[in-house]
Amino acid sequence: MWLDLQIFGFRALWSPYFMIFVIAMGLAYFLITGPYRHKFDALAEQPSTKEQISFYLAMILLYAVKGAPIDLLSHIMLTAHMIQMAVYYLIFPILVLQGIPEWLWRKVLYQPVIKPFFKLFTMPLISLLMFNVLFSLYHLPAVFDFAKSSQFAHTATSLIILFAAFIMWFPIVAPIRDEDTISPLLKIAYIIGGTVLITPACVLIIFADVPLFDAYSAQGSWIQALSLCVPINVLDGLQSSISGPSMFSPIDIMEDQQLGGIIMKIVQEIVYGTMIARIFFKWFSKESLKIDPLPSNTPQE
Repeated sequence: MWLDLQIFGFRALWSPYFMIFVIAMGLAYFLITGPYRHKFDALAEQPSTKEQISFYLAMILLYAVKGAPIDLLSHIMLTAHMIQMAVYYLIFPILVLQGIPEWLWRKVLYQPVIKPFFKLFTMPLISLLMFNVLFSLYHLPAVFDFAKSSQFAHTATSLIILFAAFIMWFPIVAPIRDEDTISPLLKIAYIIGGTVLITPACVLIIFADVPLFDAYSAQGSWIQALSLCVPINVLDGLQSSISGPSMFSPIDIMEDQQLGGIIMKIVQEIVYGTMIARIFFKWFSKESLKIDPLPSNTPQE
């Protein structure tokens, strides 16, 4: 399959412009949180090693799923698309939230114009519903195929859901200490609620008995979807020689569709389970450090 993909060219496989964008983001992070941090906040401290690792790992994953060959594969196989979505919406936001230092979050989110909207959108019920509703709507066949129909629709849809993903994770990760107002028990309930809400979209895909998405089954729609990452001049020269996604996929359309839904659900369960475990053990450790008060002396009669 790898050799077959070579016909799409270096630009489609490795997205050099996106690579430059990701490198620029990493450089901006280094400069803003490092040498130039005092221009933004006189008391700003450099990010910790853990924060830096988290942010740079986020950048690596961002390029891996949106710039490397998996991005091209995501327009050929639903399985690759679901892997991309799982990393992009469930893992990448957590790493970014953890990687940017608190003072920078305050500087951005506490701007007078932004703060009211930030407070509104990060209300737990709103943030939880926003992501899961948008994610589920996106995977309705009509919406999905529309999102694959043009660069603008694809980019806009992707960024809107990514914004919702950041909003969803913010109450859990809480990179600003003053915003960490939800109890550990409610955080666990919040994540379990997310697990329940995202399940219908996965079930729809896993148990469908027909191909759901024209972008992976209909020749015209598939070519249109490919044009999102393959240069038009390259695609024009290939249209007569490529027959459809099955030419590049080791499994048929239905198996690919079912596997994609299963992978999305498994990755979601792993990520959510990891976050629940993290919250629980942090909560347990905090509680175990508390010292029980000495019993008060009661006067004897």
